[in-house]
Amino acid sequence: MSSLVKLKLTIAYDGSGYDGWQTQKTGVGVQSLVEAALAKLFPSQPKVFGSSRTDAGVHALGMAAHFEVPRAEWRMTTARLLLAVNAHLPEDIRVQSAKRVPAEFHARFSAAGKEYRYQVWNHAAMNPLLRTQAWHFKRKLDLGAMRSAARDFVGKHDFRSFRVNPSYDTDSTVRTLSRCEIRKRGPLLTFVIEGDGFLYKMCRGIVGTLVQVGEGKIPRDAVRGILAQRTRVVAGMTAPAHGLVLWRVLYDPKNLHPKPRPE
Repeated sequence: MSSLVKLKLTIAYDGSGYDGWQTQKTGVGVQSLVEAALAKLFPSQPKVFGSSRTDAGVHALGMAAHFEVPRAEWRMTTARLLLAVNAHLPEDIRVQSAKRVPAEFHARFSAAGKEYRYQVWNHAAMNPLLRTQAWHFKRKLDLGAMRSAARDFVGKHDFRSFRVNPSYDTDSTVRTLSRCEIRKRGPLLTFVIEGDGFLYKMCRGIVGTLVQVGEGKIPRDAVRGILAQRTRVVAGMTAPAHGLVLWRVLYDPKNLHPKPRPE
């Protein structure tokens, strides 16, 4: 039996006041506040490992993270942990769920995929209730053109044209998107993007490109050519951070439950 207890957290936060998820040398990252809250509960002061690195101003509804504590320190239920850790967090950060996971689980490396959502308020006047949650785009957008272009992002592609900082990502720039769709409810457009992984600012580059398709600055059939050229200068703009939400992180259920012991 392991001497450590590993726990998975699902964390939601309004990223407006933070410099992203990751602990920062300057500024405040959400990770550091979660670690500070856990340090009040566990003498070992556990380090928290997140599934993603959201940028400054980006929000999360389903950020996944994990931490470990010595078994001797684990003296509460997961329900009690939820209440205790939230009592030490600011109101714009909340742990939504906590569960024990196998020792092999890792919030980042066990992830099978992620879903991001981006909101655009497409109306002459902004909805003030969404001012920190959606990009206000005043000019009328062609929804049909954007939906047509969005379909060309689905599948396995080299997304180098949507990578902002080449030094930020050291692995392959090939990713597979299983969804890239646009939902409309009145003036509110919601871009739903799901895939097995994302490059730095890739989602925001996709949304910015699709919005420029919608306003007629980029042809609706240009996406495949943009992907093929593999250089950021040919893609569209990077959408503002505050419209983006890490909606959920996907895991294979078998990675969330202890393996049966041999008899």
